[in-house]
Amino acid sequence: MKYHKKFIALGAALALALPSFAQAEGQIRIAEQFGVVYLLLNVAQDQKLIEKHGKKQGVDIDVGWIKLSGGAVINDALLSGSIDIAGAGVGPLMTIWDRTKGRQNVRGVASLGSFPYYLVSTNPNVKTIADFGPKDRIALPAVTVSVQARILQMAAAKQWGNAQFKKLDPITQTLPHPDAAAALIAGKTELNAHFGGPPFQEQELAGNPNAKIVLDSYQVLGGPASATVLYATEKYVRQNPKTYRAFLDALAEAAEYIATNPEGAAYAYLRVNKGNIDRALLLKVIKDPKTQFRVAPQNTLGLAQFLHQVGAIKNKPASWKDYFFEHPVIANGS
Repeated sequence: MKYHKKFIALGAALALALPSFAQAEGQIRIAEQFGVVYLLLNVAQDQKLIEKHGKKQGVDIDVGWIKLSGGAVINDALLSGSIDIAGAGVGPLMTIWDRTKGRQNVRGVASLGSFPYYLVSTNPNVKTIADFGPKDRIALPAVTVSVQARILQMAAAKQWGNAQFKKLDPITQTLPHPDAAAALIAGKTELNAHFGGPPFQEQELAGNPNAKIVLDSYQVLGGPASATVLYATEKYVRQNPKTYRAFLDALAEAAEYIATNPEGAAYAYLRVNKGNIDRALLLKVIKDPKTQFRVAPQNTLGLAQFLHQVGAIKNKPASWKDYFFEHPVIANGS
């Protein structure tokens, strides 16, 4: 746990301390979080694909990798100029898109894929979200703003009406996925639920006999959806066209690699993250038919419009293209 908290502290320090400055073409600092949802970035890092595609553009790219946790910290780091590419959920993207519209104009760069996110509970009395009580505690990467928090709000609105979309917010708490999974598996704290993502949700289901799925994000969002995405400021995208193109081309190659060589992708994940996850379980997660590693965003508009409907964001997006930069690699998004 100290290892993960060190990254959070580092992220907070970076977000507050580093000055904002114009980046020269050939530099990119990428913030990612925890889990298989960041596998595209893990493969790109492991195989140095950004550097490879940079050379094709005639640029030697200096790539920096930063591990953070939570959309709020990620967004602060992006706006402070501490990072160039943010990796977080659609929820944090919509928050910062809405907040910077007409100023820094933050928009999505690409999707990291479509993954089912499970709300897992160890409370035997909880079968659906309607069964949660005031003594339950649900861990998620960032209270209110994370994509898990927003999906939970969307589920609450469907259960109790839009006016009650924040009904479950008081029993949520911010905790990095690895720490939340460890606590849920051990079952020795007041924490008895975790709205996480792969592979942590699968580890919980395998590691605690009382763990069960209470909510599936695909059910809430109406099918497969790109819950986790990458985004950047308009300034960075416009001032670094070659680096930006190399980054997107690297993501596209990483997606092809995962599709054709999931075993190699699993090894890349293990090398980059230096985790102790069982390789067989990891490979099962990567090969899950419900998981799609694709760069073009999928089914993001419903959540975005919900956030406007309940007043969480002021600007109403009419299309996914309102909050994503245009690029041929993501042209078939939604």
